Amino acid sequence: MEDVKKIVTDIKQGDIKPIYFLMGEEPYYIDKISQYIEQTVLSEEERGFNQMVMYGRDVTIDDIVGQAKRFPMMAEYQVIIVKEAQDLSRTIDQLADYAKKPQLTTVLVICYKYKKLDKRKASYKAIKKAGVIFEGKKLYDNQVPDWIGRVLASKKYTITPKASLMLVEFLGTDLAKINNELEKLQIVLPEGTEISPEHIEENIGISKDYNNFELRKAIGAKDKLKAFKIVTYFANNPKDNPMVVTVSLLFSYFTQLLKLHGLKDKNPRNVASAIGVNPYFVNEFITASKNYPMRQVSQIISTIREFDLKSKGVNANATPQGDLLKELMVKIMK
Repeated sequence: MEDVKKIVTDIKQGDIKPIYFLMGEEPYYIDKISQYIEQTVLSEEERGFNQMVMYGRDVTIDDIVGQAKRFPMMAEYQVIIVKEAQDLSRTIDQLADYAKKPQLTTVLVICYKYKKLDKRKASYKAIKKAGVIFEGKKLYDNQVPDWIGRVLASKKYTITPKASLMLVEFLGTDLAKINNELEKLQIVLPEGTEISPEHIEENIGISKDYNNFELRKAIGAKDKLKAFKIVTYFANNPKDNPMVVTVSLLFSYFTQLLKLHGLKDKNPRNVASAIGVNPYFVNEFITASKNYPMRQVSQIISTIREFDLKSKGVNANATPQGDLLKELMVKIMK
């Protein structure tokens, strides 16, 4: 995010580079940076003659370079944005020659999603020397809640830890999807609102009571009644609650518990850092560690692996996934 701020700040201050190569596994900021350049470098009057959007599947590197070498008409710059440039991955290194001597009145933006340039190649070195290379890195699950908090804070909203975790659980680490849902919430909720699980349930449709977060909490507290209510709900609504997701989250949860058991320093701040959770949830993990000794946690992890295979059809004898999940819960909480 700091890299994004620097790019935006430099452009605002008139420090505009001839090449912006935007690459990486996370496309959210690639889109944000290219949109910012598209909307701000040229005035509305200048865009008609001096701004062009090209698509990697429709052009060659020679087409892009030929356009980039032209001069702007009655403007300081021309802007060329190449979207879906990953379709040019086989020939992208041909940009090296242009990057060694770019047209300084051209702002060339390459959106190279889900891929990266090889840092050892001449193209990477030439582009980096002439312009900006930005890499959008995929966030880990435990990093996304902090990202959500920062995005909302910039819009003068806050969010509870549980509500944030519900979004991550339901939408994964796709920042664009999460941001779309956050924007929907900002439309219906007044500025300054603390977004709660109730807001998430009412406006996005994620159940605040029947989700993997609540299942994890019930298992940790050894609340069998609540845990079985949740897995029964999952079994009855398999499309919204696929077993593969639940099993994956349970595996991560018990792996974190195993790490907790191995810590000498059980200070809440150290626990949060070591197992990768928000400090808000540390007490929940401490409680779970008391309910599940280290040996039992190891056995449960082995059991989860077994049921992960069964959920994918290995030695399952066509057992419905809802039934597998219930059986897994019996084994975990026995």
